[in-house]
Amino acid sequence: MSQNANTLEGLRGDLFITLRELRAGKIDLDTAKAVNEVARTLIESAKVEVDAIKVTGGRESGFLGGGTCGGAAPEDGLPPGITGRTVHRLKG
Repeated sequence: MSQNANTLEGLRGDLFITLRELRAGKIDLDTAKAVNEVARTLIESAKVEVDAIKVTGGRESGFLGGGTCGGAAPEDGLPPGITGRTVHRLKG
């Protein structure tokens, strides 16, 4: 598997890698099924996170790629060496 960040984008990348490896015969069907089950659990967790964001009025999600659930940017600005950030907001 890849060293993708623990985000939805990273999960998607890992699933495509799994699909390619399965087609190439590098992994067996049972392994691919196990990866699928873990991915399904992560997706269900993300759904709960989205529901929590809606209920609490938060706008961001670490897993979905936008920071901490309902959190705001640090008051002291960005860490050294970081020149910017992208925030993904859910439409409500």
